[in-house]
Amino acid sequence: MNLDKFPAWLKHLVLILQSLGGTGLFLVAFLDASILSLPVINDFLLISFSVRTPARMPYYVLMATLGSLAGSFLLYFLARKGGEVMFRKAAGPRAERIRSWVNRNDFLSIAVPSILPPPMPFKAFVIAAGVFQMKRSTFVLALVLGRGFRYIAEGILAVRYGDQTFEWLKHHPVEFTLLLLGLVAASWMVTRYALRNTPAA
Repeated sequence: MNLDKFPAWLKHLVLILQSLGGTGLFLVAFLDASILSLPVINDFLLISFSVRTPARMPYYVLMATLGSLAGSFLLYFLARKGGEVMFRKAAGPRAERIRSWVNRNDFLSIAVPSILPPPMPFKAFVIAAGVFQMKRSTFVLALVLGRGFRYIAEGILAVRYGDQTFEWLKHHPVEFTLLLLGLVAASWMVTRYALRNTPAA
């Protein structure tokens, strides 16, 4: 991915975060999942770091996942305390469809959007999870699995293809997405029974 395509302020921010290594990756994932919108920047940093230092790839995956979890949980907590207006603003005309999907498919409503790239309105699903009082255990597990699968897949590709990873993703978006959806589906089959008798948090 070419940094020249980014606005000047965003390119400057990315360069600062790159200098912080895993800590910068955690911060950008946290900000993107909570108060800002920085699409694909965390993916860019994760892949760049993993290409540069393949042995530290699992660490970068962990930091990106934890950052996204922390930012999303902040949004979830705020919405849980009273975020109907926040939800409708984030979801726009899709609000009722998202509400219906979340009510019927709590685990999948977080796991699936968490692996998909923009323009998937991921924050709208996170806010909906808080507004509709999704169990915290379900929310955390679904997000960790979804984001974790996405980031570890990107890390593996970075180690395997090096600087050509972005080109591979550009030319194989369907295969990449189907692989992640398959992993989420398998996880759902396991967790649907593990969580069904868990008391509400």
